[in-house]
Amino acid sequence: MNHSGLFFAEFLGTMVLILLGDGVVANVLLNKSKGQNGGWIVITAGWGFAVMVAVYLTGFISGGHVNPAVTISFAVAGLIDVSLLPTYIIAQLLGGFCGGVLVYLAYMDHFKETNDEVAILSIFSTVPQIRCLVKNMITEIIGTAVLLIGVLGVTNENNHIGSLGALIIGLLVFSIGLSLGGPTGYAINPARDLGPRLAHYFLPIPNKGGSDFKYGLIVPIIGPIIGGIIGTFIYLLLIKISL
Repeated sequence: MNHSGLFFAEFLGTMVLILLGDGVVANVLLNKSKGQNGGWIVITAGWGFAVMVAVYLTGFISGGHVNPAVTISFAVAGLIDVSLLPTYIIAQLLGGFCGGVLVYLAYMDHFKETNDEVAILSIFSTVPQIRCLVKNMITEIIGTAVLLIGVLGVTNENNHIGSLGALIIGLLVFSIGLSLGGPTGYAINPARDLGPRLAHYFLPIPNKGGSDFKYGLIVPIIGPIIGGIIGTFIYLLLIKISL
């Protein structure tokens, strides 16, 4: 596969991921939306389905990373060529940005009806419930480690799951959100946070407030990368020990 094909696959996959993932948050949090006050289970289910669709779209082309933490972890572990990092990561960040723009376009009138700055930011990026960068980072590390352990376990050829892989990965993300999403809103994906956060910054959203890059450039970027690398090596160690 040439780099342009990989780039477009990761761009499209991440854009769809954010459109559906941030879209469900918008549906739950914005005033006068059909899904207003739908709750955390609706949000986590929506994100799980969003991941499933994105992986089905891109899996056979690019591996369905749609997440720089996955791409970087695989590169560090030697599972993909390091030279692919710029292609994947730039595509993922641009896809995340465009997905955020599409969510804004879909819910423009509802943003006008909403005055809660935190709710508006929460649509585009993660916002911790109790702000403590160190503890928030630990949460993201744990969540992303579980994500990579789960992804590698699910896709292990010995499981013989074939095309069901994307569905199970979506359920994995649903599970992580239900169990570990409470403290930080579970970014577990730098592109899922930084791309839409940039969209929040640039878009003319009424009553939006600040984009909180003091948090966004640290916890949802560094935490998932560290956690992804840890999770990848834990799973590879398990395989090595078991052989």
